Amino acid sequence: MDSRWDIDRARLGWWVAGLALASVLAYVVYSFIGTFVFGLFIYYAIRPVYRQLRTRIRPPSLAAAVSIVAFALPALLLLAYVSAIGLQEFNAYLTAHPDSFEQLETMLQPYIDVSSIVQDPQSILDSPDALAAVRQILEAAQGYLGFFGSVAIHAFMMLIIVFYLLRDDQRLASWFHRRFDDADGVVHAYAKRIDRDFSIIFFGNILNAVMTAAIGGISYSLLDYAAPAGVGIPYPALVGLLVGIASLVPVVGIKLVYVPVSLLLLFRASSAAPGAFWFPAVFVAVSFVIVDVIPDLVLRPYVSGRNLHLGMVMLAYTFGPLLFGWHGIFLGPMLLVLVVHFVRLVLPELLAGARIEPEAVGPSVVTADTVQTSLDDVAASVKSGEDD
Repeated sequence: MDSRWDIDRARLGWWVAGLALASVLAYVVYSFIGTFVFGLFIYYAIRPVYRQLRTRIRPPSLAAAVSIVAFALPALLLLAYVSAIGLQEFNAYLTAHPDSFEQLETMLQPYIDVSSIVQDPQSILDSPDALAAVRQILEAAQGYLGFFGSVAIHAFMMLIIVFYLLRDDQRLASWFHRRFDDADGVVHAYAKRIDRDFSIIFFGNILNAVMTAAIGGISYSLLDYAAPAGVGIPYPALVGLLVGIASLVPVVGIKLVYVPVSLLLLFRASSAAPGAFWFPAVFVAVSFVIVDVIPDLVLRPYVSGRNLHLGMVMLAYTFGPLLFGWHGIFLGPMLLVLVVHFVRLVLPELLAGARIEPEAVGPSVVTADTVQTSLDDVAASVKSGEDD
C-alpha cells in the first residue's frame, strides 16, 4: 500500500511539474503570439525556396541563411516601406475626411505616428539639400528608438524561429511521429493535412496578398508620377495596400479596388484635357497584367488543390484580426485548419464510438505500414542531411 502510494505520488509530482512547464511555455507563446505566427508564415512562405536551394547549397544551415537573407528580409523591408507610405496616405485621407474610420484611426494611430518618419525617395531626390533631408529623417527616428528596439528584438526572434524550422523541420517531424504517432496512422494523417493546408494558406493566399500589396503600392506610386494634371491616382500606395487585402477575396479579388479607381480616373480624365484618357487605360493595363495576373501565375500552383471552404476561409481572415489583433490574419486561418481537420478526421468516429482510422490522403490510404514507410523516409533524409 505504502509502496504503491509512493509510486503514485512520484508520478503525480512529475505530472504537476509537466503541467507547470507546459503553462510557462504556453504563457511565453501567448506573450509573443504575433512573433510566433508571423515566423510560421515566413517559414511556409520561403520553404519551397529553401528546399530548392538545399539541393544546391550545403550544409542545410547555409541554405536556410541564404533563403532568409536573399528572400525573406528584402520582402519584409519592402512591405514595411510600402505599408509606411500607405499609412501616411491613409492619415492624409483622414485629415481630409475627419469623420471617416474613427475606430480604425484610433487603432492605427501609433503606427501612423511612426510611419511619419519614412520619406518618399522622390521627395528626398527633389529636395535641394538631400543630405539635410536624410539628417532630418534620422533625427525624427531618434524619438522612436524604443519602438524600433522592440521591433528589432521581435524580428530577431522571428528569424531565429524561421531559421531552425527550415533547417530542422524534418528532424522535428520525425521526432513528433516517433513520439506521438498511433498504430492506425491517424496522427500522421492529421499532421499531413494540417501541413498541406498551412502551405496553401500561408504560401498561397497570404503571401499572394503580401506580394500583391507590395507590387501594387510600387507600381501605382511610379505610375502616378506620369499622371496628367488632375488625373492622378488618389493615394497610390494606399490603393496598393487595399489591392493586396482585396486579393484575399475569392473570385473577384483585386477588381474590388482597381475597377472603382479606374472609373474615378475615367471621370477625372473626362474633366481634364482630351488627351488624358490614356492614363485610365494604362492604369487598367498595369492593374490587370502586373498586379493581378503575374502574382496569380507565380503562385497558382501552390493555391490549387484547396480543401477548405472559401466562405470559412474568408470568415477566418475577417474574424481573426478582430479577435486577436493584427496577427489574427495568420492565427485565424491556423485555428480554422486545426478545427476543420479534427472535425473531418476524428470527431465522427469519437461521436460514433467507432475505431478512429485515417481517410485517404492524396492518391492512397494512410495505414500503419505507410506511416512507418514515411517515417523511414524522413529518418533517411535526416541522416543524409547530417552526413552532408
